[in-house]
Amino acid sequence: MHEAALEALRLAAGPPNVSVDVGRRLIFAADATGRMQPPAAVVRALDAAQIGRILAACTAFGLKITPRGAGSGLTGGATPLAGGVVLDLAGMDKIIRVDQADQLAVVQPGVVNADLQRAARQQGLFYPPDPASADFCTIGGNVAENAGGLRAVKYGVTRDYVLALQAVLADGRIMRVGSPTMKGVVGYDLTRLLVGSEGTLAVITEITLKLLPLPEATATLCALYAQVEAAALAVRRILAGGARPVALEFMDAASLRAVEAHAGLGLDPTAAAMILVELDGPPEVLARQAQWIEATLTQSGGKDVRRASGGAEAEAIWAARRAMSPALRKIAAGKLNEDIVVPLGSLATMIRRLEGVAARRGVDIVSFGHAGDGNLHVNIMYDPADQAQTQAARQALTDVFAQTLALGGTVSGEHGVGTAKLAGAAVELDPTALELMRAVKKVFDPAGILNPGKGLPPLEGQR
Repeated sequence: MHEAALEALRLAAGPPNVSVDVGRRLIFAADATGRMQPPAAVVRALDAAQIGRILAACTAFGLKITPRGAGSGLTGGATPLAGGVVLDLAGMDKIIRVDQADQLAVVQPGVVNADLQRAARQQGLFYPPDPASADFCTIGGNVAENAGGLRAVKYGVTRDYVLALQAVLADGRIMRVGSPTMKGVVGYDLTRLLVGSEGTLAVITEITLKLLPLPEATATLCALYAQVEAAALAVRRILAGGARPVALEFMDAASLRAVEAHAGLGLDPTAAAMILVELDGPPEVLARQAQWIEATLTQSGGKDVRRASGGAEAEAIWAARRAMSPALRKIAAGKLNEDIVVPLGSLATMIRRLEGVAARRGVDIVSFGHAGDGNLHVNIMYDPADQAQTQAARQALTDVFAQTLALGGTVSGEHGVGTAKLAGAAVELDPTALELMRAVKKVFDPAGILNPGKGLPPLEGQR
């Protein structure tokens, strides 16, 4: 980085908040994808005014800047460009207030998801979005990616809870969008536009979130299936009924084998699928709903149908789902982790097509995820040290995207696009819509300094 640009950053951020130390730059070189690209500098964010000065300096010197929370993203969204700057937002971690009367919270972007959930519970309130990384991912990152989680089937995703935002534009101006109310239709909805924009339009510095009353109780059930089609039928029947689950999860045969090999939970090795269901609500309502769900699981062909009678039994049921990440590490050193979504009626078809891709490409594919909204986490396992396996895995990924889109699905349900899914996004997005998206990017960020190369496929010649 040119010395004049570095000095401008120090002046804007405060000298102690700018680091060019090699070790620190390496810490911020990758997100959870592991793809390394050290930035030229790391700048610690303190508040909106300081961030405004930083962005103005970056614009003046043409420095590319990548906002970063916990670095837990799975698509390369927080991986910086060569010679760029990482803006570290993790220290802006204050829960400004949890308002019981208005049922909302105001937080800085570095607040950890699980910390907000705990703070809300202390007030008898509930923040539903719960990514698997909730113990360490940040609310700012969740907003940037429009994160979902297990509870999305009933409660929706992050965008459904963002009421208002404070954000800093590329030229340093600070703006507020939205309002701390349950309704509001004045002007264009820039709040929802910024949610899921992956740091490419503005840097979010304050978030106002809707909260809900804390559910009174929960009920948990599970069932094993000999056929994927029967499991998919159970999902459709449950969703068509009157009991809307909080979570409705699916694990395929490869998932069950991996978990059993890792944790020894006593799962049937011949099972083709497992369905896990969680309900919440008043105890008297839950009892009726759980009974109906149990009958539906059985009538759809479920075997070993279990209904938890207490917290310990519920934890035992969820143990298989929670064991997935460590179990996958034992299968192979590398994985391509995707989060495709297909229409609910195509769930079984997609699973069968994934099996076909695995057989054709000679790779292991392990699939599990949120069956209630058609969102599958597809893990293509391979050895990065083996060139042939690496190539086969990449070919399998292309196949997975093609099969997903052929069924009317989308290549990303909750992980964002980042850099990892640009090829899939290029096929999925309507050309006219993509043209308008690029125009929106140009309005917000004329110089193209905000997280360039992420989210939107590049124009021909810019690849």
